[in-house]
Amino acid sequence: MDINKEIKKLESIYLEKPERVFTMYLNTDPADPDQQGGEWRIHLKNGLQQFEKYLKEDGNQAELDNFCKIKNKVKDFMAENELNLAKSVIIFATPDESIWFAELFQVPVTTELYWEEIAKVDQLLNLYHTYPKSGIILTQKEAVKIIETELGSTLDSYYYELDLDTESWKKHTGPHHAQATVSSGGKSVKREQFNKRFEANRHRWYKSIAAKLDKLAKDKNWEYIYMVGNQDETQDLAKEMNKPINTFIDKNMLDENEAKIIKTITEL
Repeated sequence: MDINKEIKKLESIYLEKPERVFTMYLNTDPADPDQQGGEWRIHLKNGLQQFEKYLKEDGNQAELDNFCKIKNKVKDFMAENELNLAKSVIIFATPDESIWFAELFQVPVTTELYWEEIAKVDQLLNLYHTYPKSGIILTQKEAVKIIETELGSTLDSYYYELDLDTESWKKHTGPHHAQATVSSGGKSVKREQFNKRFEANRHRWYKSIAAKLDKLAKDKNWEYIYMVGNQDETQDLAKEMNKPINTFIDKNMLDENEAKIIKTITEL
């Protein structure tokens, strides 16, 4: 999803009665002390009921019908995704269904509901500036993993492993696991032996993967780049890249769950 493009689309909307734009920012963060009992259900129910009550009193049946159409769709979405909720839910919707933006996010929001002529994008804009489209580059000697993230969620991931026979970096599928030995020419090379070889060739090997990382950053329009791993390795890899690294994190996290990696990094 291109959040920047979605925001521009939302900013262009203006609807006159009986049409309106529904905006919802809902805090569903289970770690929030105010959400321990799933209070989001109460906040959502009360917010929807207040709009419905107001519209009934206003006497505009067409607008009430439009709101009820969206209300039912929002309730259905929440019921379908209740078991998958993260920290927040953001929804923008119009009665004619030309707009239906409904997403679960791993970033916090303040609960707000609106039924107005425009989409209220302020919180989404702030989140986009706080958690922009980013690349997280994790290193661990012969392995480099890249996680592409935006608004605290994983967009994509890539994994490269050094082929010792060809001394080239190849895309690798499946999880990486640290091994006591490394394969070369069909034979096992002890980790200690590989480490010595790696240190002797690190600059040359990192130079060859740096071009791939620069291309990814350019093609995917990363606005921010994190580099995570042993300080010596990340500094050497960064020197070979043209793209500047915004933040270095001296931690070995390559084998960690992607959601945990993103959570750890965005909360620093």
